[in-house]
Amino acid sequence: MSLNEEALHAYREQLNCGFKDLDEFFSPCMEEAEALLSPQGIKDYLDGASLICMIGRGAGPVLSYLEEMPEIAQRLGEESLSLISQTVWKMSRTPNGASIPPFLQTLGEAARRLGSLELLQGYIDLIFDFMERTTGSIHGHHATIPSPGLPDFLNQVPTLFNALSCEGVRNWVEYGIRNYSQHPERQKDYFTLQSADSKAVMQRERHGTLFMDSERSLDLYLRCLWDDSDQLVPYSSAFDELRKPRPYYDGYGIRVPDVYDDRNGVRAIDRYRILLAHIAGHRKWTEAIVADNFSPFQREAIEHLEDARIDRLMMQQYPGLKPILLALHPRPEEHACNNEKESCIRHRLAMLSYAALDPDHGYENSDLLEFLARFNEMMASGEHSTRSVSSIAISFIARTRRQEDQLPNIHFKDTEVDYRDDNRHMWRFIEESDDEEMFEDAAKRQVSDEEQEGLPPRHYKEWDYNTKTYRPDWVSLYETLHPAGDSGKIDRLLAKHDALAKQLKRILDLLKPQQMVRIRYQEEGSELDLDVAIRSLIDFKAGTQPDPRINMSHKHDGRDIAVLLLLDLSASLADIPDGCEQSILELSQEAVSLLGMAIEGLGDDFAIAGFSSNSRHEVHYQHIKGFSEHWDDGVKARLAAMEAGYSTRMGGALRHAAHYLGARQADKKLLLVLTDGEPSDIDVSDPQLLIHDAAKAVSELDQDGIYTYCINLDPHADEYVQDIFGKQYTVIDKVERLPEKLPKLFMSLTK
Repeated sequence: MSLNEEALHAYREQLNCGFKDLDEFFSPCMEEAEALLSPQGIKDYLDGASLICMIGRGAGPVLSYLEEMPEIAQRLGEESLSLISQTVWKMSRTPNGASIPPFLQTLGEAARRLGSLELLQGYIDLIFDFMERTTGSIHGHHATIPSPGLPDFLNQVPTLFNALSCEGVRNWVEYGIRNYSQHPERQKDYFTLQSADSKAVMQRERHGTLFMDSERSLDLYLRCLWDDSDQLVPYSSAFDELRKPRPYYDGYGIRVPDVYDDRNGVRAIDRYRILLAHIAGHRKWTEAIVADNFSPFQREAIEHLEDARIDRLMMQQYPGLKPILLALHPRPEEHACNNEKESCIRHRLAMLSYAALDPDHGYENSDLLEFLARFNEMMASGEHSTRSVSSIAISFIARTRRQEDQLPNIHFKDTEVDYRDDNRHMWRFIEESDDEEMFEDAAKRQVSDEEQEGLPPRHYKEWDYNTKTYRPDWVSLYETLHPAGDSGKIDRLLAKHDALAKQLKRILDLLKPQQMVRIRYQEEGSELDLDVAIRSLIDFKAGTQPDPRINMSHKHDGRDIAVLLLLDLSASLADIPDGCEQSILELSQEAVSLLGMAIEGLGDDFAIAGFSSNSRHEVHYQHIKGFSEHWDDGVKARLAAMEAGYSTRMGGALRHAAHYLGARQADKKLLLVLTDGEPSDIDVSDPQLLIHDAAKAVSELDQDGIYTYCINLDPHADEYVQDIFGKQYTVIDKVERLPEKLPKLFMSLTK
């Protein structure tokens, strides 16, 4: 493709550089750039060349940049254009300006061998570290004498990266700097590969199979055997000493180590193939699940067992992989971990993972054998998925978890399976407060029972007052959107209390914030901000960029409150108190209806949820009104359909309510709990256990800035309610007065 004169002239105008020597080579450079770069990439390309022209070192560096960068940008990404131009600019501000030509001239080969923008950044960091440690360090000079060995090192870069991994290059450079930074001549001998120790260190670091030497064959392996054509991107641990990188894949490609050594009789090239096969298996058979529903220990167990499932499927498809997998998967000794002094959770999971691959594992632990049998049965049935694996993994953790697993001293020996990736693809994280919006969105469409039941549980700790410790992941809480009923029922209840509603409205008018605060500089608003609009018009007429924020809006000042009303929906709410004609549930519906209407009038951030329990394995949390929903027929329909059932395990429900309330942006956060009895459940014989756990949950909420207040309808509540809520409670002896009391109590708490 050849450029016409007009386009070439336009590009030359963008290049702010007056060197005539460039004109002869500019046309072929731009033809290559147009073929390989996007319009934004071409702009960055010319801007970078203009910046290099400004360093004042002639046309040579500019020409090198123009010739090398299109191909580098296509290979590593167009972000490399500004990275390289900024690097050259920074080098020109040091005494090492003479190193710029060799840096640019060898950059193409270095980038080809590095293979990723991440490694290119690491290479540049290595160069600046080289300069910092060798520039101006001779005979006491400070930043005035250039590094003697840097130009020679840069000239050797193609040779080094063709022979060594990134870590090997870094180690070779480190040896030269550490031993010869004060000896200019010997430094030059070392970095030109003339000295004996330079060659010896290079030979010492020369090991393994470099990814770049095998890239083409590995790409063909992935395409042919696994029908996967994603890009392979190398990484190195040489430039990241704080953490040890692991293979992974994301939207930008599959990340693999830049070098592998032979291990346990397995060739390095076969280690690469097993790694790619395992990742291809995940991409083919693994489904992402919600991470927020699991504890860190549970997630680790799910990852181990899911990795084992993928390996089993790999072996079913290609049986020849089995001996390689068993050679690379460490076999932990059964009694190698000391339970009293170290955390053995990784050790147990590695044993289970190995046993899932090797029928002749030789382990005798009864729990391990039981869950291995469940895993094998699942695999044999052909009905298996990431979700079914998670169920087995959670049960395994619950069965085998020990108090010692909390110890900081973790047993790592024979637990690292290095051909497996870091499993980031397995997890989907719900952003703070997004989960509530998920339920509100569900309210606007018809959600099947199947869809609701498919949501995985959340797991919460529970306080054991006997041992003064938490029981980790003890409570399984299932949240759903409350089914809808007849919204007209709520309208009839409000009509029944018409006189009380009018009285509440008069009180509300006194509580409503009266002062309006102006919010300026808004792109969208209720009215035009004349001062800003005139200023923007002047800017526009003057040819400068006008400020688009020319509107303003108003908000009330004085109330910034988020309230969550948590309703106890246990079976006792169906009781009809002595002297009443209605059940406690019906009275609660009336009270909550009046309260909802009142809060809607105030404009406060408000949500309603209900809870009940059927043992620690089944705590139900039902969304009735979300924070961003208005008091409308949809909310009324859910409130009208409330039913009483099961027990009152309060601690987990309080912690889950705090999950939503804590995410709100408000000065005051109020959790109102409406209940008719003390915490209890069918699987708890000690009545004090759940009382102490609820008290601990209230304490946790208080530390998080959430004010918890209880409205209790039990005449005997004084025996326990203070133990849970301190002085933050009200007991309503005459339940029939609840519709009157609840809204007024809310107003007194928030006025």
